[in-house]
Amino acid sequence: MPELLDLHGRTNKAVRAAADAALRRHGLRLGQDHLLAALWDRDGRTPGEIAAAANVTTPAVTKLAARLADAGLLTRRRDETDQRLVRLWLTDAGRALQAPVEAERRLLEERVTAQLTATERRHLRSALAKIHRSATDLLGGDVPDA
Repeated sequence: MPELLDLHGRTNKAVRAAADAALRRHGLRLGQDHLLAALWDRDGRTPGEIAAAANVTTPAVTKLAARLADAGLLTRRRDETDQRLVRLWLTDAGRALQAPVEAERRLLEERVTAQLTATERRHLRSALAKIHRSATDLLGGDVPDA
């Protein structure tokens, strides 16, 4: 296997496992934080709006939303002007997770990049952004669900 792809795969797996462990301390699973973050940014979005923003499918968002609703972190309600639409709204418990989850994500980022200089962190972000664009272009701009 090419060295870069092997290292990226192992790194991605380790970082995802660390992120999942951090989120579990707050009763969440990896990915659920992204849906909540979309609502922390703008509450009352539709699953389709969140899916487009996160570059995932609407059914994936709907499935996550059902789990988060069961956990008491959000509610689903029909749109007041268009009854065909469902909007997702944070509960108080869902809103209360914003600060601790964002703190966990910042701490994780600090810990996994602790051995890098500020310049190395900037270069890493730049390089990863370029790799992401290239990989997305290879897929015709269509990135599959994570």
